[in-house]
Amino acid sequence: MSTMKYGMFVAGAAAAMLIATPAMAGSLAEQFASCASKFASSKQAASVMLECTAADGKLSDCKVLEAPAPAAGFDKAALCVAEALPVGSRTGSIKVPIKFEPSK
Repeated sequence: MSTMKYGMFVAGAAAAMLIATPAMAGSLAEQFASCASKFASSKQAASVMLECTAADGKLSDCKVLEAPAPAAGFDKAALCVAEALPVGSRTGSIKVPIKFEPSK
């Protein structure tokens, strides 16, 4: 069984919220790869826009605003990734763009 590998890109507000420590980066990269391989059904690149509630350093109540066809699984992969994204002291409703790029 082959394992899909993905590069990750979290843009905009989410990127500004990420805590840049080596341990956090490694953990987030592992979560990203795990979610992508578990849910994404193709080796294509994809972008997903989530809207989530930020509180207590975490995201909750995320919903998909934009995503490729649901059958590709990137919507579920993005929701899975959102569970691990740190948001620092941000609170309220925020948009979280996530881009999946297959590793070459």
